[in-house]
Amino acid sequence: MDNIKEFDLCCSAYGVTRGLHYNVVMLPWGATEPHNLHLPYLTDCILSHDIAVDAAREAFAQYGVRAMVMPPVTMGAQNPGQRDLCFCVHARYETQRAILHDIVDSLYHQGFRKMIIVNGHGGNSFKNMLRDLAVDYPDFILGAGEWFKMASPKDFFDNPGDHADEVETSVMMYYHPDLVDLSKAGPGHGHGYSIEALSAGRIWIPRDWSLASPDDTGIGDPSLSSAEKGERFAKAVVEGYAKFLRDFAAVKSGEDLF
Repeated sequence: MDNIKEFDLCCSAYGVTRGLHYNVVMLPWGATEPHNLHLPYLTDCILSHDIAVDAAREAFAQYGVRAMVMPPVTMGAQNPGQRDLCFCVHARYETQRAILHDIVDSLYHQGFRKMIIVNGHGGNSFKNMLRDLAVDYPDFILGAGEWFKMASPKDFFDNPGDHADEVETSVMMYYHPDLVDLSKAGPGHGHGYSIEALSAGRIWIPRDWSLASPDDTGIGDPSLSSAEKGERFAKAVVEGYAKFLRDFAAVKSGEDLF
């Protein structure tokens, strides 16, 4: 990805040694997994990174806030059934926790005190990790959120789904049209739970992906996707992140969050 090169150039240009030039660190986090038959395996990593880079640019242009975007982490947590799919990688909680701890520990040593995880994979859950890190690094403010929740997909798309759907496909078509081949896409027919409390989200059980999406690994019809929809949604998400970065950069300590 071109933006990885930008990361290296930024570090060289500013001589980063003690976190003096950047207000916030952004850490894109995705997964390595198939996305129907028409999107790359690293879709979650690519999109979270692209969104973060655009947000960092917007925050600097609009508010003078400097945010460093780290290279994306590719290790995502997978549901049962996904490990059966070729080249899909399941990273255990302990693995993800160790990766995040080492990143935070390194940044803390360098003088950084604020980071936001830009999560692109719904299977990842960072809350307990962040609570543990808050104990170990009480003056390091660390947050996490899924980029596709920074704006409401229902306001931009005809039929938002769950995975490799109209949302992800449209945003990928906006950023990387060369990586999308809709002619290969399956319909993304997904099967919900048969128990109402599970379908409503009041009880959670990991989905067996071979049963939830038995045909093409997708959940949600990508056929209505377009680069235009993806651009409108991505820009709304980026604007939301830029405003957050403005407010987050102004925070001096955890007390300022309340």
